Amino acid sequence: MSTPNSSSDPRRPGKVHRYTRPSVGGLVDDPTAEYMNLFGMIFSMCGLMLKLKWCAWAAVYCAFISFANARSSDDTKQMLSSFMLSVSAVFMSYLQNPQPMMLPW
Repeated sequence: MSTPNSSSDPRRPGKVHRYTRPSVGGLVDDPTAEYMNLFGMIFSMCGLMLKLKWCAWAAVYCAFISFANARSSDDTKQMLSSFMLSVSAVFMSYLQNPQPMMLPW
C-alpha cells in the first residue's frame, strides 16, 4: 500500500461541510388537487358542449379527487364551482338524452 501524498491532495478540509437535510415543515407540494380541478373543468365543458355523458361522469370523479386532495388553504370557491359545474354537466347531459349511457368502445 502506498501512503497518500499530502502535497498533491486537492481536498481542503476547511471547505468541507456536512450535509443537513432541509426541513420540509410537514407540507409537501402535491399538485394532484390542481390537476384534477383542471381536468374536471375540461371534462365538464366537454360533457356540456359535446353531450358526452362519460365526460360528465369523469368530471364528477375528478371533482371528488380534487376535493379529497385539497389543502385547507386552497380556494374553496373554485373547488365548489368546479364541483357544481361537473354536477350540472351530468344533469344536463341526462336531461337532454335520458337513455342510459352507451360506452364509446
